[in-house]
Amino acid sequence: MAVMSSLRDKTHIILYTLLAAFLALIVFEWGMNFSGYSGKKANQAGTVNGRVISSSQYDEACKAITENFRRSKPGVEVTPEIEFKLQEQAWDTLVKQALLDQQFEKFGITLQDQEVIEALKSPTPPMVIRQYFTNPTTGVIDRTKLESIRIDPRQKEVWVQLQKYVSLELKENKLLRALLTLNHVTDRELGDLVSRVFTRFSASFIPVPVSFAGADSSFPVKDDEVKKYYDEHKELLKQGDNSRKADYVLFPLIPSSKDSLAARTELETLRAEFSGTVNDSDYVKVQSDIPTGFNKAYTRADFSPAAGEAFFASSNLTPGKIVGPIADQGAYRLIKIKQVTSSQPVARASHILLSFNPASADDVKRVRELSMFIFKQLQAGISFDALAKKYSADTVSADNGGDIGWFSKERVVPQFAAAVFNARPGSLVGPVQTQFGLHIIKVTGFDSRAVVCSEIVRNIRPSTETIDSQRRLATAFQIKAKENGFDKSAAASKLQIDKTGEFIKRMPIPLIGYNDKVTAFAFKAGEGDLSDVIETEKGFYVMRLTGKNDTGYRPLDQSLKARITAELVREKKNTFLEKKLAGMVKGPGVTLEKIAVSNPGLKVVTADSIRWVDGFIPGYGVDQPLVEAMSGLAPAKLSSPVKTNNGYALVRVDKKLLPAGFDLQAEKAKAAPQLFQAAQQQQQRFIDEYLEAVRKSAIIKDDRP
Repeated sequence: MAVMSSLRDKTHIILYTLLAAFLALIVFEWGMNFSGYSGKKANQAGTVNGRVISSSQYDEACKAITENFRRSKPGVEVTPEIEFKLQEQAWDTLVKQALLDQQFEKFGITLQDQEVIEALKSPTPPMVIRQYFTNPTTGVIDRTKLESIRIDPRQKEVWVQLQKYVSLELKENKLLRALLTLNHVTDRELGDLVSRVFTRFSASFIPVPVSFAGADSSFPVKDDEVKKYYDEHKELLKQGDNSRKADYVLFPLIPSSKDSLAARTELETLRAEFSGTVNDSDYVKVQSDIPTGFNKAYTRADFSPAAGEAFFASSNLTPGKIVGPIADQGAYRLIKIKQVTSSQPVARASHILLSFNPASADDVKRVRELSMFIFKQLQAGISFDALAKKYSADTVSADNGGDIGWFSKERVVPQFAAAVFNARPGSLVGPVQTQFGLHIIKVTGFDSRAVVCSEIVRNIRPSTETIDSQRRLATAFQIKAKENGFDKSAAASKLQIDKTGEFIKRMPIPLIGYNDKVTAFAFKAGEGDLSDVIETEKGFYVMRLTGKNDTGYRPLDQSLKARITAELVREKKNTFLEKKLAGMVKGPGVTLEKIAVSNPGLKVVTADSIRWVDGFIPGYGVDQPLVEAMSGLAPAKLSSPVKTNNGYALVRVDKKLLPAGFDLQAEKAKAAPQLFQAAQQQQQRFIDEYLEAVRKSAIIKDDRP
């Protein structure tokens, strides 16, 4: 019932459904059998509500997904991180299918062979038939093609899988109908919805932002309040898995100058042969570490700043010439020019990012004042580079004086792109607000050139000599750390100690990525234990386990305390504000106008033609909660405080008007097909939400190693 109650609260999205397309793809293309639950406890990958997902099912799913990945991305190496993601995709697919099978059983959903036959013959057959057998020219099902597969002995396996997919889709539709009997929109609700869509409101209101309550410092939060909030909301902080955290020292596998020279020399030997080759495509596929690098159009945005400067300044930038080898972000590039042309402009800029919490009035004020201070320093002649290094929250670009290199409009957020591409080279722009914070921007250049070319890329890899050297250093440190202590040994060798943060067993570790060796140490060691030298693609790690959390909940650490404190401050300010506004509307003769006069900083907003359908208030903006409240108020009465996007409001609805000659029954009849069409468009969203709700209440045991 909890699941259905949750869904009833979302009537606007609970509509008709199909199973996730990915599940269908697996069933149809790979012919996997998800329904065969095993009662055996050995050789199992895990259980879903006590039912076993066998290791063989899991291995088959992993293999199928990996093979599909290799087919779709032939030039991409399956790294440990990618392999981990594919494994999680396989596991998630199996869990979803197991949950779906259990729902079929719960609602008594079965299927007869005759139903499948009738569905295949239907004028509107299941989606897989429409997807694979529709003639693209006529839009009609190609029955001849479908029949040829059915009768061809060589296509027997394809036909069997096609029937399985159709069966699955039919069962999903039955499940949907079973769910919709529990949740539907009544005729009265439809009438109310249509009336709201067409009604226009005239209203006056006083918007009161949360900041009107005062500074955050006026609403202190005690430690016991944080602890109480944590205990009361613990279920929202459920991790589901045990977690660990560790300190580590990394001995990175960075290629030496000798390794770099070897890669460059190797490309130099290919220059003459590459220049004379006729079939660039085949040559690049054989010789390059990126086998798809032929007939590509590149701008400066496709290079690091230094590499782009070297490339576009080259005297060989003419058709038929070879440029390079050019060093670029851990690789050398040997580029054969086919055509020099033009493109949409790309830009280069530097920025100073000032991050802040937009929900905190104090934080907003602080960052605005800081941005003004930085502008004054720039006007006084202090270099942008120095200020970026001192103030920017973007630590990566700050190390380069705020420089973020070359980029196209599509590679940055719209607000940032608009500011840069509407400016002139050398100009200062901002502050510009994005979801990342406030940006002070220095525009340093534009370029509209592009080059069509083919290239051979050789990644600069550490040699065996380099790898052995780093391994020896890591081993020496590990021995010293065992003898003298981790912190002391790191300090003596001037090595940086980094922290993993909290991580669970099957997830990428921040800054490290996914590595089964690191995970194996972390989940077998005791707190304070030191690891052996752990070899990875990035280098050699020596780790010390610093924390174990087997409660299944996120611990109340400093980061979480700060988040809870901010939430409690917001709640206190809202409570204070609501109480204060409620007091303002008490007493005889109170009006919005009198309240505004008595409270400097508040003003009355009056608007006509306010729309419930999109929450739009002319001359004010979009505020759906406020307009939703207006729709339920009686005209000419001053309201109690109502919630808005950014605080509260006191409202007086003056008029509620329907268009002249409005016919409710006629509009309901018109709306019904539109609602049905919208329902069909929301199919995927509904099944995902339903399965997610089912999944949250399920007992899922992951026994994978």
